Formats: sequence, C-alpha cells, structure tokens
Amino acid sequence: MYGSLTGLKPNQTRMLERLYRRSVPPEQVATTELMNYMCECSRSINRQVGVLLDRRGQMVRVVVGDAHKILLPELPRVRSGLGRLSGVRLLHTHLSAHGLDRDDLTDLTRLALDLVGAVTMDGEGSPRQIHVAHLVPHDPARIAREPWLILPPRPFHALDLTFDHFIQELETEFRHKARALRADQGKDQAIVVHVDDGGEVNGRGPETAVSEMRELARTAGIAIVDVILQRRRRSDPRYVIGRGKLEELVLQAMHRQVELVIFNRDLQPAQVRAISDLTDLKVIDRSQLILDIFAQRATTRAGKRRVELAQLKYALPRLVAKNTAMSRLTGGIGGRGPGETKLELNRRLAKKRIRQLESEIERLRDERAGRRKLRDRRRLPVIGIVGYTNAGKSTLLNVLTRSDVPAEDKLFATLDPTSRRLRFPEEREVILSDTVGFIHDLPPELISAFLATLEELQTADLLIHVVDASNPHAENHIHAVNEILSSLGLSQVPCVVAFNKTDRVRSLQELEALCRAHDGLPICALKRDTLRPLLARAAKLLWPNGQDDVEPRRAPKGETELINSDGGIRTERIN
Repeated sequence: MYGSLTGLKPNQTRMLERLYRRSVPPEQVATTELMNYMCECSRSINRQVGVLLDRRGQMVRVVVGDAHKILLPELPRVRSGLGRLSGVRLLHTHLSAHGLDRDDLTDLTRLALDLVGAVTMDGEGSPRQIHVAHLVPHDPARIAREPWLILPPRPFHALDLTFDHFIQELETEFRHKARALRADQGKDQAIVVHVDDGGEVNGRGPETAVSEMRELARTAGIAIVDVILQRRRRSDPRYVIGRGKLEELVLQAMHRQVELVIFNRDLQPAQVRAISDLTDLKVIDRSQLILDIFAQRATTRAGKRRVELAQLKYALPRLVAKNTAMSRLTGGIGGRGPGETKLELNRRLAKKRIRQLESEIERLRDERAGRRKLRDRRRLPVIGIVGYTNAGKSTLLNVLTRSDVPAEDKLFATLDPTSRRLRFPEEREVILSDTVGFIHDLPPELISAFLATLEELQTADLLIHVVDASNPHAENHIHAVNEILSSLGLSQVPCVVAFNKTDRVRSLQELEALCRAHDGLPICALKRDTLRPLLARAAKLLWPNGQDDVEPRRAPKGETELINSDGGIRTERIN
C-alpha cells in the first residue's frame, strides 16, 4: 500500500490490504461491492482511499490519502503512443458530497489515466454518487478549453458505462484525430525536449539552442508541435529529465498525437532505451537528427558512403547495448547448437560493412588527393569557403563562378566538397572550394566520416569565412567556426570574413559594428556588384606584389577558357 499509512491500527491495515483481493470485470468501471467496501474503509480511518485498476480489472495500487486529498504513487509504467492512454484508471472516495476537484483532474491529465472516478459519501459514510471524467482528443477548436470531459454524476449503483467498449472507442478516436492532424500538416510531427543546466555553452542560451533545433527539424521535414524545457542543476542520469516532466511529455504527446521525441543533446544508449520503454514513444537525439538530414541530402556516391558509415558507427554501440547479457541463447556443453542470435549477427555484419566503407572512402580520398596534386603542379592558389551552415556559401560559389550547385534556405544543403576554377583579371586563376557547413557540437561520427570533405581546406591559401549577418546569433556562429578551424590546424591560414545577407539585416549600425569587430566586409551573395571589394581583398592577400606574382600560363590542351564581361572574371568547372 502507498500514501499516508502512519497512525493506522493493525486491523485497519489488514482491512485495506484485503482490497488487493478484489477485482472488477473488464466491462465495468467499478462494482457496487468494491465501492461499498472502499467507503467502509474510508469511514473507518477517516481518510480518502483510492485504488488503481488496470484494463483487466486487477488491482495495481492501493493508496491512502488524508481527509482532503490523495497523492498518487509512481506508476509502474507509463503507457503512451499514438491514440493510447496509460491503461490505468483511478477510483477513490471523497469524505464530503463534493465531486471531482482540481487535483483529480490534474492527475487525470498528468498521468494520462483511462479515467478518474470519485465516490462521494453521505453523512453516515455510505456511498452516494460517483463522478467520472476522462480525457478527450486534442482539437484546435477546443484549444482554450480543458482537455477533459466530466460526465454527469450518477448514483453509485447505477453506473451503466461499459468500460471496455468505451475505452476502445476513446482510443480509436484519439488515433483518428492523430491521423487527421498528420494528413493536414503533411509531415512528421515531434516534440523537442531541452534541458537547461543553468549555464551557457559558448554564449548559447536555451533559446538559441532551441531555435537551432527548430531549424534542424525543418530541414529534416519534421514539424515541431511543442517544446518542453526543464531547468535543473544536472540532468537525470536515467531519463535526462525529471519524472514529472516525463509525465508531461507523455501527456503532450498524447494530446498532440505525436510519436516522436527529439532530445536536444546526445543521449546514452541506456537513456534512449529507458525513455522509450517508459513512454512507448520513439526517441532520437540531436546526432540522430543530423544524421537523418545528411542521409536525405547525400546525392553523390562518396556522400552516401560517408553517411552510411556515420550511421553505422552511431548505431553499433546502441545495437551492442540492447542486450549484451543475452548475446547467445545458450552456451557450454549441452547448450551448443542455436549459434548466433539475430543481435550478434547484426553486430558482426555492421562491423564488416564499416570496414568495407572505410576502405572505399580511403580510396576516394586518395583520388581526391591525386587531383589536388595535379592542381599543385599547376601552381593554382586554393580559396576555401567556410562558415556556419546556411550562411550562403554555395550561393556565393554559384554567383562567382556561374555554377548551379544546389543552394537552399536550409541547414546542410551542401554535403560534398565542390571546386570550381575562378579567373581573375591579368591572367590570374584560383580554385574556389565549397565545403560542408559547420555547426555547434557536430557529432563525432560526422566529424570523422566527413573529414574528407574538409581535406580541401588543408591546402587552402586563403579562407573566405561567410557569416549570416541577419542571424541574431552571428557572433556565436563565428566563434563556433573559428573553434573548428583551430582544431583542424587552419587558424594560421589568411582569412577574409564576409558578412552575407546584408539585404536582411535589421540594423545597419549592428552590421557596421560586426564588420569593425572582425575586420569583415558586407556582401549580398545574390548581388554581384557587392562582391567586388571581397575579390579585391582576396587578390591582395593572394598576390601582395600584384602582377609580379603571376607567371604566364597557357591553358592545357582540351581546356576551355570562359571569358566573362563583368570585370574579366573567368570560370571553369574542374570536377
């Protein structure tokens, strides 16, 4: 038993314990005998008495409150998912003639109970009426109303609600509402969970982190319907968030009719399993979401291989952690024969595939290294375009070289390195290389798998750091990119900071302050005339002595020189 048990006499305790012997037929909410006995117990101890029943009508918990309220214990398991309630109903006594109170309705919504029923008592302690309430599906038309429905009170012996049919129809209604909402929105829905430990990482508060998560979800084609934010000193080692917030998550998932939860952090395999087992929801973390975006965006053979490698490296420890204690069905003498289980077979195949992909990626890396050596023999300077994801790097490459590299207003629109030849006036040429966008806390699996996309930067003579000037977190983005460049050993490479999207900035004064603070240049990648100062500074850094640095060079046989009319810039695709 649970609750306020102090001060009970031994015979009262035994009387309450006998409640565990009782059961209710699946088609009934409660029997007359059970309600009579609960009122008898409540009258004897002068406290509220409650029971939690499962769908089969078996006792799950017996709870004792005080004269005014009852506090429910932790449920053994929260049952959730598309159109599903907790699978447990609450029945308890009220010592007065008042019906359901706010605590009852809070418990109903917080725990997603099948229903809650309160049995009122008359002055002599006999059952009088039963008051019942249940949840209703989320409806935009009811957004300002409570998510529950209170049925009219009925005499305790005249409750004619057929419980098993009622709960089946109610969950069916939840499922139909969920499918209708999904059909209207046309995309997957999810709830984002963010835990704020009270500090900021690189100046990024919870609002910044959640905003970036929304952009990641939009890029992945996911609609964020709600955000659950919890501030705590440190995250829970098992569930990341507290048990109360976990119950709130289940409730919101049920009302919003979503089955996907995204945690704005990396989760341990045991945490994913614990949260999924407790809530019946699909749980992914930030790394998994980024991997999914990369999988959608990869178009080339090399890009697809790197994505697959990153996904396998991410999934392997989680596959191992699912059930290491049962990696074999049996073992030893008399137990040999079944061989490998499905889990162990999957682990072995995953490791084999990882070795194959690493070998293939290494071969592709060697091919790219050969092309770089060829460019080095031609003594062509390399300009690497770097920056935070969705800063406008690919757009800048397209405008400068008249290319058609995919460029969208989404994160990680570019996954594979793209190089184009750019000819300056006075017979000077460079190789312009676009790279994958950077982001805060890039998953380790992606850093190693996409190292080849950053190899173009290792031979760069100059970097153009593109910054989205219209983003309110531009300073944080600059700091993140500089940290990654420093970790790659590129902090000594000359760099020009280009503040892009000046047509979207809110304040020209803030733009001027950014340019002064970082010695940057304002540009709009969509307007070629704003790029001339950027090209002039790049030329000055690459050829400080002007024409004296340039050696005459004849185009190799088979090449085509493209002469433009805008300032003498010539471009040519090289891969």
